[in-house]
Amino acid sequence: MEFGVPQLKQHPKITRTKLIKRAILLFMGAALVSVGLEIFLVPNNIIDGGIVGISIIGSHLTNLPIGLFLLVLNLPFLFLGYKQIGKTFALSTLYAVLIMSIGTQLLHPVQPLTLDPLLAAVFGGVILGIGVGMVIRSGGSLDGTEIVAILFSKRLPFSVGEVVMFLNLFILASAGFVFGWDHAMYSLIAYYIAFKMIDITIEGFDESKSVWIISENSREVGEAIMQRLGRGVTYLNGEGGFSGELKRVIFVVITRLEEAKLKSIVEELDPSAFLAVGNIHDVKGGRFKKKDIH
Repeated sequence: MEFGVPQLKQHPKITRTKLIKRAILLFMGAALVSVGLEIFLVPNNIIDGGIVGISIIGSHLTNLPIGLFLLVLNLPFLFLGYKQIGKTFALSTLYAVLIMSIGTQLLHPVQPLTLDPLLAAVFGGVILGIGVGMVIRSGGSLDGTEIVAILFSKRLPFSVGEVVMFLNLFILASAGFVFGWDHAMYSLIAYYIAFKMIDITIEGFDESKSVWIISENSREVGEAIMQRLGRGVTYLNGEGGFSGELKRVIFVVITRLEEAKLKSIVEELDPSAFLAVGNIHDVKGGRFKKKDIH
């Protein structure tokens, strides 16, 4: 596949096998997005945020293929992505956008699975979110609004997430004028579900969490975590900002499914302990692999 050749020359460490795997995942993700759009959302006049939402509205108003809008509207952002992020991202995005555009064109004559707007919003949002998540996880993108948000955030006192939210709210509100406000509300449901599915697809169901615990019984709490959760802990030395007292801090990485059990352990051994939990996007190395508990 010609898609992988430029990367093979520029990055010797990236093997042909990895490039083929990336291409397959990008293809599957873009294909799923096409299914979510043409089999569920578009026939029910339900839109998503970003370029996809603008393309659905544009296609409805002009009777031109949605795939044409998806391709043309994303082209300027491919150039920006190349400048801001790099060649690998731009090539991956171009490949995924082409697959998505062609897929919507091929699936357009296919009869939708449901004409119930609520079912379409739910299942369309799920499929769309999984597809977009696969593309992002493989190093590409199907929507240029994130790149626009990055550029705007550098010039405005707003974060990237806030700019994306504003743009998408404007696009989703536009659906109310084009398709009616009931369809705009269904579009909000689809957008929310897709957003959550993107998060789950990228992070996985076993999303990791970092936990910081400050306890007077730190040794007892740490040993209980190791014995009952099978997780390794790290003891850090800290100093209270107000009291100046030396404190022992417990640091441990767990999965989200273990969070409730860890909290119960801490509550049981030291109800007054300070506990902070945060999300982690990636965990590598060390001894994160869980030990068997006998």
